[in-house]
Amino acid sequence: MYKRDQYEILAKRMAEKRRFIQVIMGPRQVGKSTLMKQVVKNQDIPYLFYTADAVPVTNFGWISDCWNAARAKMKVEKLPEIILIIDEIQKIVGWSEIVKKEWDDDTFNDIPLKVILLGSSRAMLDKGLADSLQGRFERIILSHWSFAEMRDAFGFSLEQFIYYGAYPGAAELIEDPERWRNYISGSIVDATINKDILVNEKIAKPALLRQTFELSSAYSGQELSLTKMMGQMTDAGNTTTITGYLNLLSQAGLVCSLNKYAVDMARKKNSVPKHQVYNNALRTLYCEKPFEDAILDRKLWGRLYESAVGAHIMSYAYAGEYKVYYWRTKPGCEVDYVLEKKGKLVAIEVKSNEDDWNDGLTEFKEAFKPYLSLIVGRGGMQAEDFLSMNPADLFI
Repeated sequence: MYKRDQYEILAKRMAEKRRFIQVIMGPRQVGKSTLMKQVVKNQDIPYLFYTADAVPVTNFGWISDCWNAARAKMKVEKLPEIILIIDEIQKIVGWSEIVKKEWDDDTFNDIPLKVILLGSSRAMLDKGLADSLQGRFERIILSHWSFAEMRDAFGFSLEQFIYYGAYPGAAELIEDPERWRNYISGSIVDATINKDILVNEKIAKPALLRQTFELSSAYSGQELSLTKMMGQMTDAGNTTTITGYLNLLSQAGLVCSLNKYAVDMARKKNSVPKHQVYNNALRTLYCEKPFEDAILDRKLWGRLYESAVGAHIMSYAYAGEYKVYYWRTKPGCEVDYVLEKKGKLVAIEVKSNEDDWNDGLTEFKEAFKPYLSLIVGRGGMQAEDFLSMNPADLFI
């Protein structure tokens, strides 16, 4: 079975003496559970696995029950150590305080109980970790899969990666388009919205949340004002509501809106947003043409191509600690993606084989003096190479 790079990190930490809680974070269906299983099954340490998926959110004692079961197993079987694994822990209200208490009790009593926590709601995990568990944990962040990973694990071509995206669970379904779409829609979109957003947030208009996702995904890689979005929705509410929903969808790893780059923060926030999925499968879910026809449609393929590059950039943004914008002054003068980290700028222009050249990159360099400017595609770095690298490495 294919092993991602994070396998070696987690395996090494599990082989060490008990030191930190290991928190595996990432969107749904990127391989968090698979990674954990690969590691613990190749260790000589016994383990217990629990998931909070079907546990009532107010069952405060459930986490302690899991912990006590692991302690009891150690005691009865006279084990020198054990690994306790809890999946989707962020769904339990007050989870971080309970974890802190149990972890600190084990520390005080010298109980060598190692802990792995998994979760797909980034905002809920981050809040709990920051509130209660500082100094007690290490993160392992899983992004969506790169082109190199999909190629090596499933034999994907570049064109298949651009069209079908990077969900490993869907890779073997691409020969059956209807089945592939049902998997993306049900196992990823519905599961994320229903289990990660609606359960944890008070959403006044769930149907509007879904429409926001669908419209933003369909326009991935393109600018679309919130006012125009409202014009295509039923019971649209207001732009503030849509902005809030886009923030929730971004935290869940589905889709986001990018602001126009400007030195002035107010201008960034008041710009027309550019929409961007985190995985191009979500863009293709609303593509009007099948794979074979999409490749032949030069305009459509150019949009899918740019969206795939943007998805790759966004997928690594959280772990890489960089922000992403776009830049545009007038038609024909734009930069597709602007990455910002610790005062450094990286300007990226995406060129498919059919794109016209524009002066955006030249004007941006003159105006903002970026640390690096890069063309991805025709006349620059090959798309295969860019979609296989970590964009955070561009700042090195």
